[in-house]
Amino acid sequence: MKYERKKLLAKLAYLYYIEEKSQSEIAAETGIYRTTVSRMLTEAKRERIVKIEIESFDSKLFRLENYVKEKYHISELEIVPNIEDEPLWDLEQRLARSVAGMVRSLLQDGMNIGFSWGKSLSLLVDQIGSKRLENVHFYPLAGGPSHIHARYHVNTLIYNMTSKFHGECRFINATIIQENKELAEGILTSKYFDDLRESWENLDIAVVGIGGPADTHNPQWFDMLTDQDFSKLQSEEAIGEVCCRFFDRKGKPVYQDLQERTVAITLEKLKQIPKTVSLAYGERKAGAILSVIKAGYINHLVTDEATILRMLELDDDFTFKK
Repeated sequence: MKYERKKLLAKLAYLYYIEEKSQSEIAAETGIYRTTVSRMLTEAKRERIVKIEIESFDSKLFRLENYVKEKYHISELEIVPNIEDEPLWDLEQRLARSVAGMVRSLLQDGMNIGFSWGKSLSLLVDQIGSKRLENVHFYPLAGGPSHIHARYHVNTLIYNMTSKFHGECRFINATIIQENKELAEGILTSKYFDDLRESWENLDIAVVGIGGPADTHNPQWFDMLTDQDFSKLQSEEAIGEVCCRFFDRKGKPVYQDLQERTVAITLEKLKQIPKTVSLAYGERKAGAILSVIKAGYINHLVTDEATILRMLELDDDFTFKK
């Protein structure tokens, strides 16, 4: 670039960013058309004559967020930076604060909100604070696990959200996995389940966790799945689950017998809910997160930088590789 051109770009940038003059004022002062001034200011940034830094925040994360949102058509994405040698608990608290803020901003009077269960959602509920809303209802999206800590149970989360937002709720009195499909079908079609079935058709928001591959190293599955279940999920290449609905890398449900024994909203119905929010983190879950967002089961996500970079790598995208 010639020196004269570069000097002119620098002058226009000085007038706009330092003197804080409008583009119209600059046009009048320099005799350059306002539309040309706008193009030249853009050129000044492109040529690195102007360098914009955002104090106290890593702008690379904002670029990463926008890139992932546009690539996968996600409505909202918040990426929490990783801090070297940070304890996992501290990272989880920062993630929980982010997703709590996201959910809180979405809640409005008259809404129907569905919740699944688990540690991540318990952390969210702990961080969300309280607010008076009118005519809000909270519903469970899945039966509860039989042995999990009470604070992670879906009914506990529903009750706490109802208390915080002065709403109403419905509980679920069934475990998520039944011994056979006849028991599950009996529960899902029973009269006591009518309200829940109807609620799943009329949800405004769903808040769910994303689980990675089921294996015997994860204690939450110990008394929910049999050895045969583990073997079948592995053979059908299940990469993760939402509400205990397992799916493969393409997001398609797997292991039909287990699907029929599960008391929970289906993945197809979840996809139809206008706003679906998830907190999911850990590189072990990166493949499941990728499948979920590609299939469109969620459209609002909070995760950490390491997890999202691993997810992109699994999709053969190394744009942000360090």
